[in-house]
Parts: sequence; C-alpha cells; structure tokens
Amino acid sequence: MRVFFTGATGFIGSAIVSELIDAGYEVLGLARSEASAQALVRSGAKILRGSLEDLDTLRQAASSVDAVIHTAFEHDFSQFAVHCENDRKVIKTFGSVLAGTDRLLIITSITGAAAIEPGAVAKEDDVPVSSAVHPRAASEEAAALVSELGCRTVVMRMPQVHDRRKQGLWSYAMQIAREKGVSAYIGDGLNRWPAAHVLDTARLYRLALEKGEAGAVYNAVGEEGVTLRDIAGAIGQRLNLPVVSLFGEAAEEHFGWLARAVGLDLPASSEETRRKLNWHPHSPGMVLDLLNAEL
Repeated sequence: MRVFFTGATGFIGSAIVSELIDAGYEVLGLARSEASAQALVRSGAKILRGSLEDLDTLRQAASSVDAVIHTAFEHDFSQFAVHCENDRKVIKTFGSVLAGTDRLLIITSITGAAAIEPGAVAKEDDVPVSSAVHPRAASEEAAALVSELGCRTVVMRMPQVHDRRKQGLWSYAMQIAREKGVSAYIGDGLNRWPAAHVLDTARLYRLALEKGEAGAVYNAVGEEGVTLRDIAGAIGQRLNLPVVSLFGEAAEEHFGWLARAVGLDLPASSEETRRKLNWHPHSPGMVLDLLNAEL
C-alpha cells in the first residue's frame, strides 16, 4: 500500500513513518525544505517537494496513493486560528480527491476538541465543539464535510504526546521553570491531562490505517489523566528546582501564554479505541519521560 503523508518529519509524523515502513508500506512524504527531504531519505520514504499551501500538489499526491495520513500542523500559537482554518482547507482538498473512492483519509485533531462538561472524561463518541468555540475543531468540521461527500475519513484525537526528547506543552513548561527558577502548578494541581507515548501513537495510526472504520473517531490516549501537580513535580525533580503552587496573577505571570491552558482539566478515555483497534499502549508514561527528559 502506498501512503501519502504530511508532517512526515515532525515529532509524531516521523515515528509514524518509521512504523509504516517497518510494516512494509511505501510512504510518500511531503517535504518543504532540503532538511526535511534528507530526513525522509534517511527514513526510507519517497519525497514529494511542496508545502501545505500548494493545494494543487496535494491534490496530485492524493490521487496517486492508496491512503492519506495528515498530521502536519503549524504550531505557531500567535496565529493559531489562521493555522486552524488553513488545516480546514487542506482536509477539504484531500477530501475532494478521495470522495467516492475506497481510499482512506486520516486526519489529526485533539482530545480537547470534544464537547463535554468541564472535568468530564472525553470519549470517542463525544461530538466536537464548534470551531467558533475552539478553532482547532475546524479540522473535524472539515472531516465531517468531506465524509458527507463520500470520503472515507478517520479522525485521530491527540493528547499530549511525549518521549524523552519532547513532552508536548510540558516542554514549554520546563523551559519556563528553567527561566523562573521554580516549577509550578495552579491551585491544588489536580487538573488532569491525557498523554500518550509517541511510539504507542505511531502504532495506533498504523492500526487505524489497517482497521479503521469510515467516520470513526479514535482517542490516542495512553494515560487518561496525569495531574498538573505530578507533571510539575517531575519537572522540578528533573531540573532540581522547588515546586510551588500559584494562584491568579502569580500563575499568569509565571506561565505567560501557557497559563490558560495549564489550568484546564481535560481527561480523556481510549477504551473504545483500544477495543476496536486492539491497541495496547505499553511505553513509558508522561511522568517517567519528564523525569528522564533530555536537557
């Protein structure tokens, strides 16, 4: 099977590419720079030069493969809404080519896009919020639209994905802790964040490619909810810094742009995903990777 892949040299994408190539798939990866192209060569993937803005190139690539996996996303939070709308365009572009065929389109979203009550555990069958509420939901809105047009779509909702090199938002929290000289959590620190190791995540994408049901939503969750206090404690231990609880303005001053996010309580379940795809995450958890994080 030949798979076109966006984000093939990213943190999550590169792990998925390795998983697919090891399983015998032929991967065609999008490369917008020479460094990305060389990384794809080293991984054993084929190269397609271009970018997400080059919609004609995306159409041509989608028409030449058996499936498309879309993980690329621009993580420039200063223009977050713009990048979310660009993602909508990319998904609609892929859908316009794949509609009416049996070829699968896997798109990437986040567990935080589920429309649930605060503190409730997000599940696979929870509908997404509107993109007017959370811009990242634009991806799932686009997936729903192309699905209605006859495209076989799968939505993969991501938690904080990690290994010893990167830990999602907590890599930023670690940088802040270094700068401020303390590792912090907000209030009692009992708010929870779902997590998954990057290798478990890569295996799940392969299983979705092989067994995914059209229209399905899967939660790539290895740990339902790691508390912010445990995360801050692990960061403090790794950096040999004190761990403190902050409130209000003090928390906002410490975390800056990250303050609003770190205070959220966003647990998520993957019970249905594990059952339907026979997925059994077994790699190290978030706290262990933070305790052994590369500095």
